[in-house]
Amino acid sequence: MDLKKIFIKEACPTKMGGQAVMEGIMMKGEKKTALAVRVPGGNIEIETKKTKTYGKWMKIPLLRGVVAFVDSLVYGTKTLMDSANILEEYDDEEYEPGKFELWFEKKFGSEALWKLLITFSVVIALAFSIGVFILLPTWVASITKLVTTNVIWINLVEGLLRIALFIGYIWAVSFMPDMKRVFRFHGAEHKTIHAFENLPRQGGGESGGAPAMPDLKYLTVEECRQYPTLHPRCGTSFLMFVFIIALACHVLLGWPVLWVRIVTRLLLLPVIAGLSYELLKWAGRSDNWVVKILSMPGLWLQKITTAEPDDEMLEVAIEAVKAVCDDTPPRKYTIREETRYEYPHVWEIGR
Repeated sequence: MDLKKIFIKEACPTKMGGQAVMEGIMMKGEKKTALAVRVPGGNIEIETKKTKTYGKWMKIPLLRGVVAFVDSLVYGTKTLMDSANILEEYDDEEYEPGKFELWFEKKFGSEALWKLLITFSVVIALAFSIGVFILLPTWVASITKLVTTNVIWINLVEGLLRIALFIGYIWAVSFMPDMKRVFRFHGAEHKTIHAFENLPRQGGGESGGAPAMPDLKYLTVEECRQYPTLHPRCGTSFLMFVFIIALACHVLLGWPVLWVRIVTRLLLLPVIAGLSYELLKWAGRSDNWVVKILSMPGLWLQKITTAEPDDEMLEVAIEAVKAVCDDTPPRKYTIREETRYEYPHVWEIGR
């Protein structure tokens, strides 16, 4: 692992981040968010929206980490479902909704049904995560009391078991064909953000003017290809920070009875998420040796959650970045396969 290629001194760190979805990428900037999906036939369908802002909440250390975590969980789930919805339009097999689905949509409308599905998905994901990565490790670690009563060792066993379960889960799903492609799109997202943060700048940035903007004409597949699939601001690294900080915090609480452990671990989650977010922000804008050491576990895990993308995946990531950076109002449009190498593109508005 060449850390010089990951923590690039000449880079201009940005707040742009993204998420791999089904056959595409969601890219979020300060003002706009774009969802880009490559559909059967080769076209790239793009939808842009205004990035949701939280005002003063995102200026308060620790609290902004909690807000960002909840937002990424809810919006990330919605985006993943949106990408699947786009691909479903090209699926010849017709979907037959169930009786409850038909009744709910008729009574409350399709938008309410969509919100219900997203809420249900988030609740299930939270329940699974809490059950497997919080409740199970703290229950299993109780067995170590047969060997030692040292609370530091017992908490260490719990923390390491939690990390092992998480890594094992990620490793197991990496063998699924669909997830393999998602992880390759994840790699494309990282490569493109690296390239974006290292592009030549044009205009501004001098004499107190507006910051210089990256020159997007240099954001090409060839430029992105040279960068690594690992990035210090990745959500995977955030989760590793969560597990490591949780281990340290839990040691301070000793080893009370099971129900107290469960309650305190759940109550500590917002604090741990806030600390992890601050650490991730620091990692994204610094390249000192402390940051590199702290980032290593997350970077190692990214070797599972990212993979080398092909050129078509990089093209999707590039178009997502361009969609975030342009000055047009939120819209839906298609980049046709036959015009994707032209600059500027010939836009086909709408789907």
